[in-house]
Amino acid sequence: MEEILNLIKQKASAYKTEVVGIRRHLHQNPELSFKEFETSKYVCSKLEEYGIEYKSGYVKTGVVGLIKGNNPTKKIVALRADLDALPITEENDVSYKSVNNGIMHACGHDVHTSSLLGAAKILNELKDQFEGTIKLIFQPGEELLPGGASLMIKEGALENPTPQSIFGQHVYPQLEAGKVGFKSGMYMASTDELHVTVHGKGGHAALPHLVIDPILITSHIIVALQQIVSRNSHPTMPRVLSFGDIIGKGATNIIPDKVELKGTFRAMDEEWRESSHQKMKKMAEQIAESMGGKCEFNILKGYPYLVNDEELTTNAKNVAIKYLGKENVVDLDLRMTGEDFAYYSQIMPACFYRLGVKNDAEGINSGLHTSTFNIDENAIETSIGLMAWIAVSELNR
Repeated sequence: MEEILNLIKQKASAYKTEVVGIRRHLHQNPELSFKEFETSKYVCSKLEEYGIEYKSGYVKTGVVGLIKGNNPTKKIVALRADLDALPITEENDVSYKSVNNGIMHACGHDVHTSSLLGAAKILNELKDQFEGTIKLIFQPGEELLPGGASLMIKEGALENPTPQSIFGQHVYPQLEAGKVGFKSGMYMASTDELHVTVHGKGGHAALPHLVIDPILITSHIIVALQQIVSRNSHPTMPRVLSFGDIIGKGATNIIPDKVELKGTFRAMDEEWRESSHQKMKKMAEQIAESMGGKCEFNILKGYPYLVNDEELTTNAKNVAIKYLGKENVVDLDLRMTGEDFAYYSQIMPACFYRLGVKNDAEGINSGLHTSTFNIDENAIETSIGLMAWIAVSELNR
């Protein structure tokens, strides 16, 4: 294993410039969720260039590649990257700035895709030195419900052959480039969207006795729903209920006919999540009715919680320490953000780890989903080498 470790490090260094170029091409040409047609064609062209077997057309833009080593049926390990960008106008002043107005790789999926291509090139060149098969999953639509992962699974992306485990990585702008982070067990929350409309009877604000005030009803609903997280779950259970969009369209002296409310609900327990959906809906509807109004409470169910398999993640962390040194591998905290990689983690042992991309000295420290997000591209060498090394190590475990 020492020999293949050294070879991977050498190849990661040699291919860094090429993969940075791939990343810049993807960054400059972002596409929105489930519309990644040119991105998909580009991924296919690189796989063809590298001589890697693949099949395209999953959920229209998804691509699945196979790298078969010796004794290819012995063990199958999957590596996943996401393809889509976000509806954000980029404000970075870089040569590879997005040319698609209002669309930007502000969540680092360009890094994920280019990294998987780079790791694939390395692994394909070393396939005579390991046993088993590596499955490459280039997935659309991570940023948009119902999530490309769930649809890829439904269309058979994990079949023929079926992997025994899956790995994914995500950029992490709070961590310095050259470092990576892991967390075993529960890692990221389930994500649901709440779309609520409260109906009343509008009128003059100076004559409240003649109206049914949907703004007042909505305020009672917002406060009351917090009981779901504060009084209906164990105090140690991570959970979040937040409302970020309230539209009343009244005025200082006008009470509107209705109020529209949008929010997010996040949890780490699927059974409690389901029961809470019913409690929220019932509570909101009854409050509105008791105050003379009506409430339409719709829940758009999103991604499940993401759990990192304890054994798989512990082994991957140790493998990363061997590759990068203990000082460059950190422990991560639980997050209430969501990820559709969670769908994979619900059906097989999975490990979702973080790639540091920050460089304070260069001013590269903007957060995800911001118009100035960027990465220290030195992280690319870390990314492609470590991903290849994790895959080989897992096949040989």
